[in-house]
Amino acid sequence: MMLFIHLGGDMVLNADRIVAIVDHHSYSSSVENQEFLKYKKKQKSTVKVTEDTPKSFVITEDDVYLSPISSHTLKRRAETSTIVSEEE
Repeated sequence: MMLFIHLGGDMVLNADRIVAIVDHHSYSSSVENQEFLKYKKKQKSTVKVTEDTPKSFVITEDDVYLSPISSHTLKRRAETSTIVSEEE
């Protein structure tokens, strides 16, 4: 069974890949978050989900997704995410 979360736009991500969902406001208040995001941008490992202003960062082992959806909404979606049977 696989769970998927809609991050906005046309982006859907397998929930198993998500390491963390971080509120965008923490970016400006945390030097560590700023350095992490600069590092990921330099590595070309950031994906801007839409042209809208990001409200959250969805971190996977490989990439950081800049989502226009709040971290609270993404958390709620994770709790009620779409279930797809591996048999389908």
